Amino acid sequence: MPTGIDVSVASVARVYDYLLGGKDNFKVDRDTADAMLAIDPSSRAMTINNRRFLQRAVRTLAQEYGITQFLDHGSGLPTQDNVHQIAQSVHPEARVVYVDNDPIVLAHGRALLADNASTTVISADVRDTDALMAHPDVVKLLDFDRPVGALFVSLLHSIPDRDDPGALLRRVVDRLAPGSFIAVSHLVSLDAEIREQRTAFALEAHAGQWGRVRTPEEVTAFIESAGVDILAPGLCEVSQWRPDGSDGPVQESTDWFEFGGVARKDPHCFCRGFGGEGQV
Repeated sequence: MPTGIDVSVASVARVYDYLLGGKDNFKVDRDTADAMLAIDPSSRAMTINNRRFLQRAVRTLAQEYGITQFLDHGSGLPTQDNVHQIAQSVHPEARVVYVDNDPIVLAHGRALLADNASTTVISADVRDTDALMAHPDVVKLLDFDRPVGALFVSLLHSIPDRDDPGALLRRVVDRLAPGSFIAVSHLVSLDAEIREQRTAFALEAHAGQWGRVRTPEEVTAFIESAGVDILAPGLCEVSQWRPDGSDGPVQESTDWFEFGGVARKDPHCFCRGFGGEGQV
């Protein structure tokens, strides 16, 4: 077992892994996920659909916009059809950096990527943008003078208001080259009581290391404050973002759901990436 793991507290990454059918989790993570499913059985479908949104977003950015660099904030544990696998199936030279603060993510990610020189995983605090982007492994792989796809999938709800998730997006976008993209999804609810209940559950499960369930309007404000142009079909429940015809599980309850989309910086620029060039 990697050092630094507290198996008495559930990990967001490992709970997510369990809900996706993975095996890199502990009893505390499974108990937390099962308790969440008891409250809302649709939470597993929501998690799977969120993962599929990530995959569609990466494929869209690689295929349609020629993006060959990805920075995945809060990446979680490796599973099937990871960001690097999708991006490199389109552009074999694509470069990917995964960022997470769970020691198991670091250990498993590095084992998985040992033979992939174009992809790495680092342990870092995603809130410290300057330190993250100055990390030697990031500097080695990513060229921030060229467009990057910055991913914030199911991350920002883990960041408390005091750390200002909107400011995090703005800091990252400010550091990205014109023609870069952000992909965002965030747990939301239209019901104030549900937001309070699910937030209280997550804060207790993760020993206070969490943010809160927010409203779609709050998430929209975060993204718009970064000065980006939101791609069609706009911000929505993530299973509705450019569905590709493969049927995902139906989320029976909409008490809470993942809300988000993809946006680009300076969309009218003509930019070149490692794998080619295109109008974005």
